[in-house]
Parts: sequence; structure tokens; C-alpha cells
Amino acid sequence: MITTVIFDLDDTLYDELDYCKSGFASVADFLAELPQAPPADRIFDSLWREFSSGNRKTTFNAALDELAITCDDNLIAKLVETYRNHVPDITLPADSESVLSRLTDKFSLALLTDGFLPAQQLKVRALGIEKYFKSIVYTEQLGRQFWKPSPVAYEKIMQELNTAPQATACVADNVQKDFIAPNQLGCKTIQIIRPNRIHSESSVDPKAAPQHIIQNISQLPPLLEQL
Repeated sequence: MITTVIFDLDDTLYDELDYCKSGFASVADFLAELPQAPPADRIFDSLWREFSSGNRKTTFNAALDELAITCDDNLIAKLVETYRNHVPDITLPADSESVLSRLTDKFSLALLTDGFLPAQQLKVRALGIEKYFKSIVYTEQLGRQFWKPSPVAYEKIMQELNTAPQATACVADNVQKDFIAPNQLGCKTIQIIRPNRIHSESSVDPKAAPQHIIQNISQLPPLLEQL
């Protein structure tokens, strides 16, 4: 019987692409204030074009080159800081809100999220989801070495909520890292495949495979009842 549900955040409870757009909009506003810089909408279009083409590592550099904006390491660092520390313009989808409201009275809910601490905290606040969770663990606070697929954060939550792995379900999206630790611990693992998800890679490692797959978060409550 499942008593505890641990949720991932990005691309599980909302579309991470919305956060990316919000971040690039903040970066575009910042750059538009530079002398002789083009308008913010043109800067955003360049940033988004690079990101959407698959350039996830040198997005800023490539966009600045295209826009003929001189850049150095200091400017890139400021853009990264602007992106990570901006107040995101994101909202919790109605289906996620409905499911969390429905589950919070039946299960002990927890949130476990990787990523840079200020950014993840700002996302949670913007989505207004703190009220649903009895435990929220930002792995950055534990140490970078405890990001997924480390089992430490899962063990911390189960200890805090006094639950066993067999009574815990872990709901996430990224098959590369999200299910390895909970599978090893003996938890139930559920993958949500959101249509606009960023990480659509597959994994050949059977230890990384989720035990259950759903296409919409609205399918989660009946699945938990079955488990």
C-alpha cells in the first residue's frame, strides 16, 4: 500500500520550457539595457532560436555572436546569474493543481528537486506549491554530490516522513537519472511523459527504467490506488 509520494519538479509538475522562456526574457531585458543593444524582443528571439535548435550549452555565446554584441566571460557570468536568479513567470497547470489537491489528503507528499538552489526555490514559490508537501528537499542544500541519481535525498525524505521504500512512489520524468536510486531502494517508480518535456532521451540501463509510465498527471491518482 502506498502512503508516500515523492514528486520531481521540472517537467513533472509543470513544463520546464515555460521556465526557460521566462529566464531568457529576463536575460533579454538585461541585455537590451546595454549601449547599442537591439530591442529585448529581438534578443529573446535569438536566444530562443539557439535553445530550440538544441544548443543548450553555449546559448548565450551563440546568440550574442548573432546579434553582434561583444561578450566576455564576465558578461556571460552575469547572464547566467540573471537567468538563475530571476523571478520566474510560470504557473501551475490546472491538472497538476487538481491532482496535488486530490492527493494531499490521502498521501504524504514530498518534493525532491535537483538544480541550482535559488532557481529551484524561486520556481517553487512562483508555482505556489509549498502547501501541498510535508517535505521539500533541494539536493543542492545537501551538496552537489547528492544530486540524482544519489539515493541520499530519497532516504532523507523517507526518514523524515517515517515511511518505508515499499510504501513510497516516486514520480518524475527523466529516465537518465530520476529512477535509478528509487528503483534500487525498492520504491515504486512512475514516469510522466509530458508532451513538451525537455529531456526525451531514452536509457539502455534497465536499472534506470520506470516501473510505470503515464502520459498525463491526471492518470496518477488511479494508478496509486492500484499500487
